[in-house]
Amino acid sequence: MVIEHNLDVIRQADWLIDLGPGPGRHGGNVLYQGHVADYPPDAGTPTARALAAHR
Repeated sequence: MVIEHNLDVIRQADWLIDLGPGPGRHGGNVLYQGHVADYPPDAGTPTARALAAHR
C-alpha cells in the first residue's frame, strides 16, 4: 500500500482506493475502490478528473 498523488504511479497500481473528499478530519470516506482503468471519468472526484484528463 502506498499513498500517492503521482498519476504515473497511480496508473500502474493493481488496485486503487480513493479517499476523500478532503484532508484530515474532513476526509477518509472511500470514494472509489477497484481497478484504475474502471474508475468512471464522470465520478466527480479530483482523482477521476485527473485520470480522465490524461487517458
